Amino acid sequence: MLQRISQLVVVSAIAGLLVAALTLPAVGGVGITARNIAAGFLDMPSNLETPPPPQRSTIYDAEGGVIAEIFDQNRELVPLDDVSPVMVDAILAIEDARFYEHGGLDVAGTLRAALRTLGGNTQGASSITQQYVKNVQIESATSQEELDTAREETIARKIRELRYAVALEKRMTKDEILEGYLNIAYFSDGAYGVESAALHYFDVHASELELHQAATIAGLVRYPYLYNPRFFPEQTVERRNVVLDRMVAAGSITEAEAAEAKEEPLEVDLDTPPNGCVPSGEPFFCDYVVQEIEKDERFGPNETERARWLRTAGLEIHTTLQPQVQQASQEAVDKWVPRENESRKVSAQVIIEPGTGRILGMAQGRNYGPDESKLGETSINFATDSDRGGSTGFQAGSTFKAITLAAALEEGLPFSTAFNSPTSVSVSGQRSCNGGTLATWTPSNAGDTASGTTHNMVSGTKASSNTYFAQLQARVGICDVMEMAEKLGLKRADGTLFTENENSLANSSFTLGSEEVSPLRVANAYATFASGGMYCEPQAITSIDDKQSGTTIEIEPECERALEEEVADGVAYLLSQTFNGGTASALGIGRPAAGKTGTTDGSAAAWFAGFTPQMASAVFVADPRGPQQYPLRNVTIGDRYFSVVYGATISGQIWKESFQGAHEGLEVEQLPSAPGRFGSTSVPRPPSSEPDDDPSPASDDGGVPDVVGRTEADAVAALEEAGYTVNVSGTRLNSSEQEGTVAAVNPDPGTRLPSGATVNVFLSRGGGSADGGEEDDDGWFRVRPAHTPTTGPPD
Repeated sequence: MLQRISQLVVVSAIAGLLVAALTLPAVGGVGITARNIAAGFLDMPSNLETPPPPQRSTIYDAEGGVIAEIFDQNRELVPLDDVSPVMVDAILAIEDARFYEHGGLDVAGTLRAALRTLGGNTQGASSITQQYVKNVQIESATSQEELDTAREETIARKIRELRYAVALEKRMTKDEILEGYLNIAYFSDGAYGVESAALHYFDVHASELELHQAATIAGLVRYPYLYNPRFFPEQTVERRNVVLDRMVAAGSITEAEAAEAKEEPLEVDLDTPPNGCVPSGEPFFCDYVVQEIEKDERFGPNETERARWLRTAGLEIHTTLQPQVQQASQEAVDKWVPRENESRKVSAQVIIEPGTGRILGMAQGRNYGPDESKLGETSINFATDSDRGGSTGFQAGSTFKAITLAAALEEGLPFSTAFNSPTSVSVSGQRSCNGGTLATWTPSNAGDTASGTTHNMVSGTKASSNTYFAQLQARVGICDVMEMAEKLGLKRADGTLFTENENSLANSSFTLGSEEVSPLRVANAYATFASGGMYCEPQAITSIDDKQSGTTIEIEPECERALEEEVADGVAYLLSQTFNGGTASALGIGRPAAGKTGTTDGSAAAWFAGFTPQMASAVFVADPRGPQQYPLRNVTIGDRYFSVVYGATISGQIWKESFQGAHEGLEVEQLPSAPGRFGSTSVPRPPSSEPDDDPSPASDDGGVPDVVGRTEADAVAALEEAGYTVNVSGTRLNSSEQEGTVAAVNPDPGTRLPSGATVNVFLSRGGGSADGGEEDDDGWFRVRPAHTPTTGPPD
């Protein structure tokens, strides 16, 4: 206490001498001493930078809607003209009544405070200019040492503030200083600046403050904690009344006006704006935008500086997110994989605009939050790579077959490239990108892929035949397929390239999607096919307006040609055929589309990737605790039970419903036709067929016969007689049909398929919907009670 009193007395004495030196002629020794002190004082550094104080940054969607506000301090800057006159009068009356009279040093006030302090009645002595100087130094500190220096209770700090104050008064007008002070001051309870304080306490702008409100806010500055209305409302009212009395003394209001204002109840609203991505309606996209800024060197020299810039510069960050697309995507994800599902499965989808790379939607079946142990909550963005807040990825299954198609077409192989594709095949002699020879690989067709037949690119893609694509990869060269993936922007979600990762280089089954990747990368690769071969870096931000520096950063798409247009169009054509009697036949959206299902070994993860000319997307479903340990088999997700989940079962349905909603109101655009360069698009005929034979019954209007409820032998005979190849799945389904009879076929009965196409047959194990299932309007069975079975189309 004695130290603080002595410091105040010394500063007061210095202030008095400075005034004497600067305003009086030299009179004997006193004048000489004063001028000597003044000369030394004026030689001190005085060029105080006064940058705008920290303020809120705002992230906007593509239509100008607010996604999130991010800040270290809740502050919004306003000009002095937008501050209510009674607020100006209140702050002057309580903090510096002589502000417009002194030159930064209120000597009379300082001496008076010193005398009262010596008498035991402590009183502040800093002018508004000095307080502004102190706040500027605190807010400008970039290290703990600078912050401690700005806050230290020493004579040296007070003298520095005096020097800066004198200099500021010469450089800035009184109104400019007062405006800076009102915007930088802390008004308690997390409210920085008069505008944020007005909104926080009374839900009005600073220009709308009434007398009792202004007096309340002005009274908070000196001791923000002691007068915090949240915790000490009685002290707040007492302090408000002191301000009103000071305003009467200053002549800014009458005693009657003060008395009326004192009768007003406190009635603070305490409205604090949400801060950060957690309360956002699009939290995972918000997090991705934050990660993009913090990790991109164009926004600052290091991550710490970039994070500080984001949270203090009052940025207006304009993004690519389209509200209609985002809403459709999130609703579909939430419907099929509810956020708090007891099975703990998760789904995520990314939707990208072909030709620009702009991210139109990013949805995830989780609530955003830090408590990973809480059901349905995570801070991991499963839609993206690990270096952008994501996971290490999930195996993408047969969605990777599109990459092999692109590599094959780029090397000039025609659509008619055919292989006998039995249930299993032995592949040897594959050469890795590191020059080594891979071990013999024996892939087989899963329950969601076609069995033994001869396939070319068209029929092999429709049937998603593993054994066909294994042989096509060997024909093209696995290294060429990996390099094609990298040309399309694909890499492992852990950040490593396939051609540089030892595990990837030893991976024979690359074409079957055994690499862990993110939906963002897969969606962007498919966007390259949709754009006619133009690869664009994924883009979330279009521009950033920096209020602090008064500059705007425009961010243009970064695109380059990755594929010849005909190669991309050829892949698009092949993938469009999956909707025509292939594994995506039940996923049509009422306009031209292309896509590919994907299911990994043991149904560890299920994917769908697809596109129209306007949008490309990838969706996955898996268990983040470990897909292999917690597969998509015999699982209840939400209120639906699944004996096995294929790519078309959930991911495909999410894609379908998302794209239907996202495209609503958009013009229907056509996909490119098959380039003539790659030859005939006909599927292979069965070995017994002759060129001049009559058309197979498979081409008749009846399509796939309805064999549900028939014995296995009868069903196989009927389907083969109709001209189809039959694959009887080893997976049996709960069904109301008698055990051992046919429970379902895929594609559905009535579907028209080319001759030789494969029809998957699923046999019943009994149970069915007779024990409580009820069919909803989607054609799926809702569980009542738990474990009532349902089934959907495979892969």
